[in-house]
Amino acid sequence: MRKRSKRLTGAYEQYDKLTLHSVEDAFARLKSNASAKFDESVDVAVKLGVNPRHADQMVRGAVVLPNGLGKTVRVLVFATGEKEKEALEAGADFVGGEDIVEKIKNGWTDFDAAIAIPPMMAQVGKVGKILGPRGLMPNPKTGTVTMDVANTVREAKAGKVQYRVEKAGIVHAPIGKASFDAQKLIENFDALMNEIHRAKPSTAKGTYVKSVTISTTMGPGIKIDPSLVKEKKE
Repeated sequence: MRKRSKRLTGAYEQYDKLTLHSVEDAFARLKSNASAKFDESVDVAVKLGVNPRHADQMVRGAVVLPNGLGKTVRVLVFATGEKEKEALEAGADFVGGEDIVEKIKNGWTDFDAAIAIPPMMAQVGKVGKILGPRGLMPNPKTGTVTMDVANTVREAKAGKVQYRVEKAGIVHAPIGKASFDAQKLIENFDALMNEIHRAKPSTAKGTYVKSVTISTTMGPGIKIDPSLVKEKKE
């Protein structure tokens, strides 16, 4: 078994995996445990009471985090003509059509988000098996297949997060960096949880949010009391 470092051992010694925390307390503990030599990412894992094998219980969507992700997001846009120019002016890092598709077929995936105009989807579908498992496949349900290229690029660069429930019924999503102020992390967390609540399938029965855990890249998971995580009405 791989031995834990003294830093990580100390973090786990302060952690009780059975204790459920309030949102504020959980993020305070997360901040105090983030002592790695690099700026760790902060992630959320939400266990949902849905069966993703049923199409009508699939939970997926996207949310623009109010405080961003704290990292540079490399955006690829599948577009040609005027939309190619529009994407570049909005700040897209890579723009193209069949040339980009061929590049991906040859193993290139050095981007963090992909957007496509509808006429390009026949071409994009050729690399679906490459983009899909990486969470990079443009999809109308997440707003990444659109003619509103400029606005979608700006949202992606600002820290728009896509989420999708996995086979085990869990949604994993990043919400920022450990260097963020605790309140900014909480605001990003609230935005994500609000969208997950809004995406609740009408066919889901029983408890929808079963558990919520936050963690940093190198830190232990900290459980939040799911009864305290409610949808905040606008």
